[in-house]
Amino acid sequence: MRYTFNLKEPKKEGETLIYFSTYFRNEGKKFIYSTGEKISPNEWDFKYRQPNNTIGRSTQADNHRTIKKQLDRYSIFFVETINRYKNSNQEFDIEIIRKEFDKHFKKVKAISNKFFAVYDIFIEQKENDKSDNANSESTINRYKYNKKLLEEFQKDTKTSVHFNRINDKFYNSFLDYCNTTKKHSANTLRRNIGLLKTFLNWAIENQFTYKTDFKKFRSPKAQLTDEVALTFEQVKELYEKDLSDKPRLEKVRDVFVLGCSTGLRVSNYSKIKKSDINEGYIYVNDQKNKDKQLRIPLNDFSSEILKKYDYELPIISLQRFNEYIKDVFEELEYTHTVKKITRIGKDIIETDIPYFERISSHTARRSFITIMKNRKIPDKVIMGFTGHKSLEVFNKYYKPNKEDEKDFMNDVWKM
Repeated sequence: MRYTFNLKEPKKEGETLIYFSTYFRNEGKKFIYSTGEKISPNEWDFKYRQPNNTIGRSTQADNHRTIKKQLDRYSIFFVETINRYKNSNQEFDIEIIRKEFDKHFKKVKAISNKFFAVYDIFIEQKENDKSDNANSESTINRYKYNKKLLEEFQKDTKTSVHFNRINDKFYNSFLDYCNTTKKHSANTLRRNIGLLKTFLNWAIENQFTYKTDFKKFRSPKAQLTDEVALTFEQVKELYEKDLSDKPRLEKVRDVFVLGCSTGLRVSNYSKIKKSDINEGYIYVNDQKNKDKQLRIPLNDFSSEILKKYDYELPIISLQRFNEYIKDVFEELEYTHTVKKITRIGKDIIETDIPYFERISSHTARRSFITIMKNRKIPDKVIMGFTGHKSLEVFNKYYKPNKEDEKDFMNDVWKM
C-alpha cells in the first residue's frame, strides 16, 4: 500500500502539523494520522513530501533531519505492520491500523510534545531504579531542581520549552537566564547543564525525541573552588568542645567529626551499623559506586564516636545537617571574615562572609583528605579510604591553608 505525508494547513504562515496518510481502497477511505511533528510550509518539499533541507550542518538542516527521522519511523512501522498482517493471512482495516499506530506511537506522541511530562517520567524511572548503579537521593533532588529551574525559565522568559526547540537559541537564552536572573555560579551552571544533557540523552534512548542539537552544546567552564578544609588541630578542638547543654549541636558535631576522621561521604557513614565493624575496620558499600566496598581502619576519633552512640548514629537530614553544623562553628566563635570568590558568567564576585558560613557536610571529607595528604600519606592509600577513582577529582579536595603553605616552604628552605 502506498502512503504519503501531508501538511495539515499547507498555506499557513508559521508551523503546521505533518500528517501520515494512506488510502484503504476496500473501504473507500483515507487513514490520516498526526505525527506530532510541525514544520513551516515554506520549509516543506511538496513534490517529495518531506522537509526541503536535510543536507549540510546548519541549524535548519539539523532540525529537518530530525523531523525526517521521525517521519521514517511512521513509514517503516506502517510497512512492517501491513506485511505482518498479510503474511499471517489476517484481515486489517483502518480501525485496526489506527489501534496499531496508537499502541506503538500514542504514548510517545502524546507525551513527547509535553517536555515536562516526559521529565516527570524520567524522574520517576530514576527514583524506581533498584539497580546497583541507581542514583542517590541527592542526585534525584538535583534532577527535580533542574526541572523546576526549566519551568521558571519558561515562565519568566515566556519561552516554550519543547524538544524540537532545544537548539543554540534556546541554549544561549537559558545560559543568560541562569547567569543574569538566577546569578548561578560557574560550577552550579556547569552541573545543571550536565543534568539537562543526561535527561535529553535519556529522552533519545527512550524515543521521546530524535533531536540531537544539545550534543554540540559546549559545557560552561568549571571554576576552581576555594572551599575551606580544617586542620587536625581544628578538628580536635571541635571534638573537645563541650556541647552537652546543646544536644542538637553535639550530635551534629559528632557526626561531622566522624566524617573528618574517616573521609566517607555523609551517605556512607550515616548508614554505619555495628555489623559493619570487623577486626578494627569499617566496611561499607559505597553509595555512589555501589559495586565497590570501602574498608576504613578505625582510629581514636571514629571508635569513640561509634561507641558513644552504640553504633546507631543520629539520623539528620542533609539540609538540617548543613544548617546545624554552621551553628556549631559559630558556637566555637569561628566568626572571622573570609573571602568567597564566585564566577557568574564573565564576572568575578568577591564576597566577605563569616568563616562558619563556609562550613558544610562536605567540609569533613575535604578536611580528611587535606590532613592525610599533609601527613604525607600516599594518594593511593587515601583514595582507597574515600572511594575516589579519579586522581583529578581527588586532588580537587586538597585544600592546604596559609599556615600549611608556610610550613611547607620553611621545611624545604631552612638554612
